[in-house]
Amino acid sequence: MTTNGIRFQDGSAYERYMGQWSRLAGETFIGWLGAASGQRWLDVGCGNGAFTETLIERCAPASVEGVDPSPEQLVHARARPALQAARFREGDAMALPYPDAEFDIAVMPLVIFFVRDPARSVAEMARVVRPGGMVTAYSWDLDGGGFPYEPLLAEVRELGIGMPAPPSPEASRIDVQRDLWAGAGLDAIETCVIDVKRTFADFDEFWSISAETPSVGSALKKMDDEAIARLKARVRARLPAGAAGPLTCSARANAVKGRVPA
Repeated sequence: MTTNGIRFQDGSAYERYMGQWSRLAGETFIGWLGAASGQRWLDVGCGNGAFTETLIERCAPASVEGVDPSPEQLVHARARPALQAARFREGDAMALPYPDAEFDIAVMPLVIFFVRDPARSVAEMARVVRPGGMVTAYSWDLDGGGFPYEPLLAEVRELGIGMPAPPSPEASRIDVQRDLWAGAGLDAIETCVIDVKRTFADFDEFWSISAETPSVGSALKKMDDEAIARLKARVRARLPAGAAGPLTCSARANAVKGRVPA
């Protein structure tokens, strides 16, 4: 998968830097949804299946389909033991490969800011969900500093080092999400802010994992060892208590849901 230079091709690496964050936010998100069991779900931008696994564990769905443009990520999703009953397909969020009214719920987890045309993707989700069904998403609050590795990204930006960026960061804002859902003709629109925390063993673990994110990795390749050492010192100083010992970091996501008119 490529989005403005950001590539997601390694499902195992994605699991290390984002899988746990995805599950933490996903569990809160699913609790907020309050979806009934026995529903037909579509996971749009399912990636390596981290959220799909949480969905199956928590929602007792009748069926789950996952769609993602990255064949490498889908290999990882299909290999998860908990996802053997799910079906996965390579496809585009802006042109979902499903007929109208095929699902009860369509969800887009941590994806909408990666879509070139978010409005089109929301309209596509609304198309494939039955009347009365739910269309929903959650995404890291990029504009509000809610990305899990924001302390590192902020220091890279301050140093003036270029990084690839998602094509639609504004779609992570809660007001924009509400407008997108309204623009797709959805009813009963609600939004929610999700705050989560993750604890790392120490700064070195935080650094090694955060450096695997595609945007950060591309920036580090442009730096020599001395520049990287300076960056690490700056990031360490930005983190709680200088990041001595166990390190707890915070992230924030914005969520939205609405109903297809009956």
